Amino acid sequence: MSFFKKLFGGGGGTAAAPKAVKSAEHKGFTIEARPYKEGGQFQLAGVISKEIDGVRKEHSFVRADRFTSIEEAADIALTKGKQIIDEQGEKIFR
Repeated sequence: MSFFKKLFGGGGGTAAAPKAVKSAEHKGFTIEARPYKEGGQFQLAGVISKEIDGVRKEHSFVRADRFTSIEEAADIALTKGKQIIDEQGEKIFR
């Protein structure tokens, strides 16, 4: 696919969201590591979720870090998710 098709959404359809590679529970939150392939490496990404008042809230995060293995990217995504929770708690959903 050409650069301009990627940039402007051409090529038919939307890209599928990365699937969870690993997950962990931390302080009542669920963290899903969802690294995706980018430039021959795996981009650190994940989703933090929690049910609050009967509603599932989600916060997606992507960091600039890239890794050669999907397992390493997933492990670091879980660590980063825990750090985000420790620093911000439920404020991430605002």
